[in-house]
Amino acid sequence: MGEWERVFRQHLPLPPHPQRARARPPPRSTAFRCVLKYLHGAALSQGTKYQLRLSLFDATYHHFFGKTWRSSWRAASAAPPRSARATFNEVVYFHTSLNHPGIAAVVEVVMTAGKGDGSSQHLSCGFGTIPLFHGGSEVTNPATEDRALKLYHGTPRALLHPRFQDPVEKNKYMTVMEKSHLQYALKSHQPLEAIFHLLPENLLISGLQTVPGLLPARGDANDCLQKPRLMKTVTCYLERLFIRLYPSLEEFEEELLDLLNSDRLLQANTAPDGEEVVVRERRLHIGVHNGLRFVRAPQVVVLVPDVELSPGGCQRVPSSGARGAGQALVLRSRIQLSEMVPHPAFEVCFQLEYVFCSMGRAGGKALSGSARSEVADMRSVRWAVWSPVPGTGDTDVVLPLRGGARRGPYQTLVYRTPLNSQQGKHVESGTVQFHVSTDSEEHLVTAAEILCKDRDELKQPPTPSLRVSTPRRVPVSPRRPGLSVSQLVASPRDTGQTLQQDGGITHLEANLGSPDAEPCASDQLQALPFTPLQLPMAPVGLQACSSHVSLSRAALARLHAAGVPDILDRNQEPVEISEPVELGSFNLRLEEADPLQGNEIILQFLAFGRDAQGSAEGLWPRTVFLTFQFYRFPPVTTPRLQLVSTDGGLAAGLAVPAQLLVRVNEDGTLNRPPGLQLKYMVDPAFLRPGEQRWFLRYLAEHSLQVDIWDGDSLLHVGSAAIKLEPLLRQGQVAVRTYHELEVATTEYEPDGTVMGREALRHGALRPLGVRVAVRGRLHLCLANVGHPCEETPGQLPSHSRIVTAPDSTVITPGVNWCSLNTPGGRRTAWARRLVDVDSELEAALRSRRPEGWPKQHAWDLQVIDAYRDHIKGESIYQMLSQAITATHTVHAVLGTAEFFEFALKNPYGIQHTVTIDVDNPELSVILDPREWRHFKELTKSVTPVEEDMFHLSDDLKPQVYLRPSETVHIPFKYQTFSADPAVVAAQGPAGLGTGASENAHSLGKSGAKQSKLIQVSFQVSGGKPIALLRVKVEPQPHVVDQTFRFYHPELTFLKKTIRLPPWHTLPGTPVGVSGGQPEMFVRCSDPDIICETKSLGPGEPQDIFLKVAGGPSPQIKKFFVAIYTDAWLAAPVQIWQFYLHSLQRLDVACTAGQLTRLSLLLRGTAAPRRVQAFTSHPQELEVDPSSAFLLPANGIQDLYIGVRPRRAGSKFIYLNLVDVESHQLVSSWLLCLSCRQPLISKAFEISLPAGGGKGCNKRITYTNPYPSPRLYFLCTNRPDLLQFKEDSFEVAGGEVYTIGLRFAPSQTVGEEEILIHINDHEDKNEETFCVKVLYQ
Repeated sequence: MGEWERVFRQHLPLPPHPQRARARPPPRSTAFRCVLKYLHGAALSQGTKYQLRLSLFDATYHHFFGKTWRSSWRAASAAPPRSARATFNEVVYFHTSLNHPGIAAVVEVVMTAGKGDGSSQHLSCGFGTIPLFHGGSEVTNPATEDRALKLYHGTPRALLHPRFQDPVEKNKYMTVMEKSHLQYALKSHQPLEAIFHLLPENLLISGLQTVPGLLPARGDANDCLQKPRLMKTVTCYLERLFIRLYPSLEEFEEELLDLLNSDRLLQANTAPDGEEVVVRERRLHIGVHNGLRFVRAPQVVVLVPDVELSPGGCQRVPSSGARGAGQALVLRSRIQLSEMVPHPAFEVCFQLEYVFCSMGRAGGKALSGSARSEVADMRSVRWAVWSPVPGTGDTDVVLPLRGGARRGPYQTLVYRTPLNSQQGKHVESGTVQFHVSTDSEEHLVTAAEILCKDRDELKQPPTPSLRVSTPRRVPVSPRRPGLSVSQLVASPRDTGQTLQQDGGITHLEANLGSPDAEPCASDQLQALPFTPLQLPMAPVGLQACSSHVSLSRAALARLHAAGVPDILDRNQEPVEISEPVELGSFNLRLEEADPLQGNEIILQFLAFGRDAQGSAEGLWPRTVFLTFQFYRFPPVTTPRLQLVSTDGGLAAGLAVPAQLLVRVNEDGTLNRPPGLQLKYMVDPAFLRPGEQRWFLRYLAEHSLQVDIWDGDSLLHVGSAAIKLEPLLRQGQVAVRTYHELEVATTEYEPDGTVMGREALRHGALRPLGVRVAVRGRLHLCLANVGHPCEETPGQLPSHSRIVTAPDSTVITPGVNWCSLNTPGGRRTAWARRLVDVDSELEAALRSRRPEGWPKQHAWDLQVIDAYRDHIKGESIYQMLSQAITATHTVHAVLGTAEFFEFALKNPYGIQHTVTIDVDNPELSVILDPREWRHFKELTKSVTPVEEDMFHLSDDLKPQVYLRPSETVHIPFKYQTFSADPAVVAAQGPAGLGTGASENAHSLGKSGAKQSKLIQVSFQVSGGKPIALLRVKVEPQPHVVDQTFRFYHPELTFLKKTIRLPPWHTLPGTPVGVSGGQPEMFVRCSDPDIICETKSLGPGEPQDIFLKVAGGPSPQIKKFFVAIYTDAWLAAPVQIWQFYLHSLQRLDVACTAGQLTRLSLLLRGTAAPRRVQAFTSHPQELEVDPSSAFLLPANGIQDLYIGVRPRRAGSKFIYLNLVDVESHQLVSSWLLCLSCRQPLISKAFEISLPAGGGKGCNKRITYTNPYPSPRLYFLCTNRPDLLQFKEDSFEVAGGEVYTIGLRFAPSQTVGEEEILIHINDHEDKNEETFCVKVLYQ
């Protein structure tokens, strides 16, 4: 039996009910992933083996369909007082288009039971139904991760009972299995859609099973359907095909027609009526089948007798009486099969089909076409399958034809083999012969070669290729495929088919098996060697400022005169202002030895000044608010802060050095004194054990990232970052430093694509320019006041990476005792009431006393006695488990792998195979000895490394063999890539909340990031644990090296390519590494984001490719990317933070210097709002109305905007619609400008001195070309360098007007091109002059 026949026989699904197919055309199929986790309940018997069987059921028609899937047998184990449990953890995949609420998956629980003769039998002990769709024909709760399935007594055959009602809960005859359930998870699985052409509908299959056409799973995982990968296809060509039938074509068709004619008369119960059945056409179906289904709908071609191809032959299809029919059926064209895959289960299937018609006769002659009464009928007569021979190219193939009652791939009844044969089987049914050829650069290989090649590719890092191999061109017939005349008579089997006729062409290559016809070979486009590449951008994000320049004396004097509050130490004395020390000069031991272990961190935001370079970009905000997060405290959004000049007036104009930040009260008044002060109390008494050292490391290595937002428009002003190392006191009582931080924003050029051969040229790619604009400077004060701590802070555990199991001879006392150590060394224990330590008992005692109990005290004693008996088994189990449980604490940082080893000892005197069960995927056993050796070198561990130490069981759990009383070290690695939630709601411009309070924020043990426990069980046969390991994970904050902020249209994909900096410039990279530049690896904190590295070849830089799905406007998505230089991802060398703002997109095509008008449609919310529109570039974008206006509830209103860009090219402008009363963002737009340069009519050149001065006055003339007077307006692209004497002028027809210009001085030497736009009264550009200014 061949591989194809084995797969075909094992996966024959039962079709759905016929009424389902007749109801309507099937919609798109839905893919599912069902995880059957474990069976739990009192009905299970310990030691008995159980199996789960999964089937699909149609409750509407009481019909099972598909094919029943069976799990492996698992024994149930019990640990008193808990009920027995059988763990499966098997994953089942399937897809179905029957999206009806009556479609469900039925789970049957089967057990093995012994018979009287010593043999065993399978008994059904329960079942349950899993609904797939709810009433709206949508997937049932796809987001639910874990569910418990209620089980019923009996077998699933109960669902076929006539009185069965849907849902199951309505059936009074079905009994629920008490205290028993199946834990499972069901959700849609979109990656399965990529292999719908390989996997038939309604077929249940496990991820461990082999699907022909798929590559095996990567790495240690065996689930090839979780992220399926397709094998490469090979194109085959079939030509010179002809079919011979036994004993000859003439006799075969004559016998077939006689039988069909007799059957026709028998069904009609009539005598011969002069009509007879004749052959109208002979068809051949050819398709590629992978044992499960046809990979593509089979092609249908027309065969003709070979006599028709001879010069003297007749061109019409002969009837049954024509004795001159040829001895073979011939195909006149070449067949292309582009879906072939080099796998032994892939075979080419042939089916010979005849089209018959009932035709009347008159005088022994056939009637004319107008007198015919034709009824078309199609019959399958023969079929064959061909498996390509491995490693062969062009060859001739001869296959035997099959017939009779045998299952074939086409699932049709086939004409039986003649009974009077006297020759071999392949001769009696006939043969099909053809010549096969493949592409010159491709050949068919065996599946073993594919698997070996895949293993080799897994050992080596993937190398992207910039070249796509082009297959050899195959000549095809210039005649287009069409349908013969007889096909217009024969009705296709699919009612959704549309047939078209091309007159005079009798060659058929149409698709008659599917309503969606595939294009023929001549319509297929071949891929050219072309690789589109996205232009990379330079990795210029927000970096921590290394400047520690203190404020000038003048700035300090202004702050002191404004009344900025002083910072006091614990003795209420002012803290002196100290100069910032050099970064990296701290001493960690000095910090740990400080008697003042308590830290009061104070942040004072004092003033915000405008930068001289940023004066031309946008208006200066009136109010601002800040967002940031310190350590693991909750994120902070400050209240709105008014910018007030030091002389008391509000901020206005462009030349303002620094304005004080003053809080605004709810009534609009200012809250004095100025500045915003935030306090953070970090007391070691409230920290987790060992967290004090981590907090000191945070101050030494991390930076504080602060975002500044416009309080009125909610637009992003810029970001600033500062190193927190100055907060380390280094033995001092208190420290206080002032800093001036640059507030910068990063603008990226619009996306571009390199086309054609330019993408393939060496060194052709250069990073896109990234413009970093400094918007202003933030004045900030950092202070740390030390406080004594009454309790000794918990220290970190030992740095040893070896975790040992506790001594089993030491039993810990009961948990209901509070122990104290007396000075005399004796141990005393204070008794506590049971109701004080057990809430369940307390609730039982408070319950109402039943009648018949004379005293309450006697009732309480009875309850306590029953409660003790109830918890006795569980308490004993907890005490025994505690004796073999070891605890290890891991301080987890995003992306950093924490390595440790567990010393596992076999306590028995016999050998055992121990199975390691971990309940969290973030903690894993290191199976690869190379990875194990790598981590031991990093941690300087001296324990030995064993090769081939572990064996994977059937459920992919690692197993290790232990000799009697032997101790081995099990390597573990904990690594997490999950960070904060992806959607940031607390930070950003979505709206202002209550704001940050000036009161001190205390950090308790219930911080923002909770610790979690991971249980590791080491079990021998029967599920008995010999050791338990509890890993306590304490999340710690991570370093952010760079911050990127992108604005992108909503509900679209952001695709960015970021050019990595040279690897030797990254901090933490090894020095003196031979072999050139190492490969870099990346991981993303969001699993739904595609993040990968791309290398352009040796000597070329590496790029990071990001593909992020944006949400609805105005959502903000936050994620992190970790960059590694080692293949085992031990510790990242850099961590980048990304923000993605989703905005509504509006494309605008315009001309530089010319006003373009358009409107936006505003839709009101449920309540009326007073709103105002704000823009990021008010000099280039104007709105109407420009002030606040009322947006009616659920109404529609137009917002008119005018765009006048200053520079040609592509540009982004942001537009926010803000509720001015609640300061909430209503809508946000991203205007994508595509601006073209106007036509330059005149050019001038002047030279000016650089370095200051009074500027220069010039004049130019303009002639009105029109005969009538006209009004003109003037504007320029550089208003900072050029001012007009008059912004508008009116000139008579044909007259000349002199325009006065004043050029401002420039501080730098260089060359500038200044455009002068002359626009008409409608602001349309009339002429544009260019003035080239040379600053010398």
